[in-house]
Amino acid sequence: MTDTKALMDRFISIYRQNITRPGAERLLEYLLSENSDFFVAPASAAHHCAFEGGLCRHSIDVYECLKAYCERERVQDEYGLAVSDESIAIVGLLHDICKMNVYETSYSSEVNDLGIREISPHYTFKDDLPYGRGEKSVYIISGFLRLTREEAFAIRWHMGFAGENDTRVVGRAFELFPLALAVHIADMEASFLMENGKR
Repeated sequence: MTDTKALMDRFISIYRQNITRPGAERLLEYLLSENSDFFVAPASAAHHCAFEGGLCRHSIDVYECLKAYCERERVQDEYGLAVSDESIAIVGLLHDICKMNVYETSYSSEVNDLGIREISPHYTFKDDLPYGRGEKSVYIISGFLRLTREEAFAIRWHMGFAGENDTRVVGRAFELFPLALAVHIADMEASFLMENGKR
């Protein structure tokens, strides 16, 4: 389904080429350590990229969608969104860092159409640091490197209106920090168009 080594190498290449602020190498070392399953974790339990290496695949996909969005002439000229390559890489690659170390492999036994019992793996969600989605990613990243305000808001609100009762808060974040809307668009493009049953 996916070559986790090739994905990891691609992620590291994009990361090192673009993210150079203090603490960046320490964060990458953490992602590569035995304390992290970032490069083998799925991106979801049963939806987009629900396979080994899916989180890394999704992170790269969102980075590529965000980069393409930010490079559009209309986005730059009419919307005035000028984002550095470093910010694009940080927000795109790390927006879902909250998903590392939360999926466990479980097994179920079912009888197939031929009457043969098959054991199949699936993922279950178990979060020992239940701090939300975007805010948890900001919290983890901030332990290693300093985010700009726009990067922090973009990562915090990358899920958009999903699960948010007070939609005014999300709308205001999008108005104040256009990168938040951009990463939300990139995340939706990657999840629903690139990955939904295709990768």
